[in-house]
Amino acid sequence: MSTPSQTLNATQTAVLTHAIDHTKGKIQWFPENIKGGARQKVIEALFKRALIIGSDGDWMVTAEAYGALGRERPDQRATAETATPTVEKTPKVARKNAKPMPDATASGDGETPAPRTREKKHSEVSRGEAERVRSTRQNSKQAQVIAMLKRPEGATIKQICDATEWQAHTVRGTFAGAFKKKLGLTITSDKAEGGERVYRA
Repeated sequence: MSTPSQTLNATQTAVLTHAIDHTKGKIQWFPENIKGGARQKVIEALFKRALIIGSDGDWMVTAEAYGALGRERPDQRATAETATPTVEKTPKVARKNAKPMPDATASGDGETPAPRTREKKHSEVSRGEAERVRSTRQNSKQAQVIAMLKRPEGATIKQICDATEWQAHTVRGTFAGAFKKKLGLTITSDKAEGGERVYRA
C-alpha cells in the first residue's frame, strides 16, 4: 500500500493540509514559491486526481483528498454539503421555486380589502342614488315648468317661483341652460302694458 508521501508531492500535501486545517477545505493558500502558472499546475494535478472539486478559482477538497493524506474521510453527506458547490445552490433553487408561496398568502390577505371594496361600492351607490333622487326632483320641477310654459297663457317668473319654490335667478338660469341649451326649447316672452312678462315654450 502506498503512503501519502508517495502519492502526493510536498506542494500538493501542503496545499491540501492547509485547506483542511485552516479554511474548511477551501483551497486558498499556496507556498510562497508557488505562484502564477505553478499554482495552476498544482490545481490541475489535484483536480485530475479528483482530490479537489469546483471551478473559477473556488476549489474545495474532496473525500479522496483525506484518504490521500492518510486521514479519516468525513461522512459522505457532510462532504457533499461542504465540498460540492452545486449542493449549496439547491436551497437557492428551492427558495426561487417557493416564491409563489407569499403570493398565496397575499391572495389570502387580499380577501381583507373585499369588505372595504363592497363598502366603497355601497357608498358610491348611495351617492349615486342620492344624485338620481335629486336629479329626479329637479327634472320633475323642470317638467312642471315646461308644462306651465306650454300653456296657452304661458307663465310668469313669479308663477314659476311660486310653483317650484325656486328663486327668480334660478328660473332664468334654467331657461338659458337646461331648456335652451340641453333640451333645445325655444322660449319666447311678451309683456302687456302694465303687466308682467309672460314666457312660453
